[in-house]
Formats: sequence, C-alpha cells, structure tokens
Amino acid sequence: MSTSVAKVIEISAEHPDSFEAAVQEGIKRAGKTLKNMRSAWVSEQHVHIEKGKVIGYRVTMRVTFVLAD
Repeated sequence: MSTSVAKVIEISAEHPDSFEAAVQEGIKRAGKTLKNMRSAWVSEQHVHIEKGKVIGYRVTMRVTFVLAD
C-alpha cells in the first residue's frame, strides 16, 4: 500500500474578465512552481470597483498538492 502526503497553500489571483478567469490564471501560475496539484477550493471572491464599475475579479484559493518522495 502506498501513502502520500499533501500540502495546502493559499493563493490569490485576479483577472479583469471574471471569477472563472481568475481561478484559471491562479492555477496556471501556481503550476509553474507547484507539481502534483490535485485540487483547489475557492474560499473568497471579491470584485474591484472604480467609478461604479467592476474592473477586476479576485479569488482566494486553497490549492492542494502532493509532496514528492
């Protein structure tokens, strides 16, 4: 039986188009340095507003990845 150990980190990402695009951007960027990512949980969503208009979507995520042997 094999075992594994995972770690969870928290990241924030922002995108001007949507929450989904912010999630995609955050995972894409995290993937440049994290290996073996398994899941992400979006814990917060925020919008940036200027002059009454939404100009950015920000998400805070907890990303789980399995540690290498």
